[in-house]
Amino acid sequence: MKVEIWSDVMCPFCYIGKRKFEAALAQFEGRDDVEITWKAFQLDPNLKTEPNKSVAQSLAEKKGWSAQETAQMMDHVTNIAQSVGLDYHFDKAVVANSFDAHRFSHYAKTKGLQDAAEERLFAAYFSEGKNTADKGVLAEIGAEIGLDANAITEVLEADTYADEVALDIYEAQQFGITGVPFFVFDRKRAVSGAQDSQVFLQVLQQSQQ
Repeated sequence: MKVEIWSDVMCPFCYIGKRKFEAALAQFEGRDDVEITWKAFQLDPNLKTEPNKSVAQSLAEKKGWSAQETAQMMDHVTNIAQSVGLDYHFDKAVVANSFDAHRFSHYAKTKGLQDAAEERLFAAYFSEGKNTADKGVLAEIGAEIGLDANAITEVLEADTYADEVALDIYEAQQFGITGVPFFVFDRKRAVSGAQDSQVFLQVLQQSQQ
């Protein structure tokens, strides 16, 4: 079975959704036959990487929220993340365009390490306050999961995998995907959002039939 997951590094519910899907997969008897592919999606393609601007400020400007509304939303999401064992630190998060992170993920895919790459990207962004648009940071993250840091730098200095990222985004548009995470099972069934693990388990079982 092939499961494609459209996701963005800066999407808090994508990391939460990853954990809930993993919980379902752990209960699924056919888990060894499930192939997972991460697909690129950009919530804000025009976002400028601004390490000196807080995520709270960026969100408030984009959404038209007050500082209090933004803080409440962040607290709410942080609590949801904690419920699945994730430790979010929005106060440290770096405003970063995710295009190069998606290219990095595609490179990791060619080495069989895409899921590990996605895990490290999420942790770097939401928990560790790292700039996931910084080529040096991406090279470090890659080295941590067993990739060649120099090869990553070469990939990122060129336009390598830019077309693959663009294709993922185009496919999302063709599917009518407007939000992530979005899970597609064998191109037959889909789950939108960070649903309960039992929802994922049910769809996995249905897709196996």
